[in-house]
Amino acid sequence: MGVRLMVVDDHRLLAEALASALKLRGHRVLAAAAPAAGAAELVISRAPEVCLLGTATPAEPGMFDPVVKIKRDRPQVAVVVLGPVPSPRGIAAAFASGASGYVRHDERIEGVERAIMKARAGEAAVSPQLLQGAFSELLNPAAQPDDEGQRLLQMLTPREVEVLVRVADGEDTRLIAAGMGIAPSTARTHVQRVLMKLGVGSRLEAAALAARTGLLERAERPTSLYENNGDGPDGAQTAKGPEPPR
Repeated sequence: MGVRLMVVDDHRLLAEALASALKLRGHRVLAAAAPAAGAAELVISRAPEVCLLGTATPAEPGMFDPVVKIKRDRPQVAVVVLGPVPSPRGIAAAFASGASGYVRHDERIEGVERAIMKARAGEAAVSPQLLQGAFSELLNPAAQPDDEGQRLLQMLTPREVEVLVRVADGEDTRLIAAGMGIAPSTARTHVQRVLMKLGVGSRLEAAALAARTGLLERAERPTSLYENNGDGPDGAQTAKGPEPPR
C-alpha cells in the first residue's frame, strides 16, 4: 500500500524528481516544494503520513526547527531527513528534534522507500552504516576537530581580521580609518563585508561572535591608534592621533 507523503528540499528540481520517482512506485505525493518560512505550516496543513525533509547543513543550529514544529502540531507525521553524510552532531540533532529517520542524499530510491516504510511503521529509519560511521567518529575523533573560530578566521582577509579586532576593541569608523591609514568610506566598506561574512547584523554581534568562538585569541592584534607614538620606519615621528577620552 502506498504512503501519503510530502517532499521538501532545498532544491526544487531535486524535490520534484524524487516526488515523481515515488509516484511511479505507487506512493501518493501531496506536494513537492523547496523549504521556506511556511514549509512547516504546509506540512501541518496537508498532514501526510511521512515528510521527506532535505537539508544541506544538518549540524547548523536551528536547521531542524521545522521538524520540532511539525511534531508539536502533527505528532503523527513521521519526518525523514535527507542530507549529506552527517556528523554525529547532525544525526543527534535530527533525532533530538523528533525526526524518525536520516537518509543520505545519494541513497538509491529503494533505500529512500525503505526509510519511508519504516518511518510510517514507527521504526527508526537510519542505515547501520550511518550509525556505525557516527559512532566511529565519536569514539575516534579527528586529531584536529573542526573549530568554529578558525573556520570564521579563514573566511576573512587579513585586513578584515584587523577591522574585526578593532571593532571588538570598540573603535568607531573614524578610529578604524585613522589606525589603518584608510579613508572612512573604505573602513565602512570593510566593516560591512565583515558583518556579511560572519552573518551578523551589527558590530556588537560581530564582536560577541568573535569573542565566543575564540577568533580574537587567534587574530594578530593591530597596534592601537593611541599606542602608535613611536618613530616611523624612516625616523620620522608618527602621528599619535587624537587623545583618548578621559
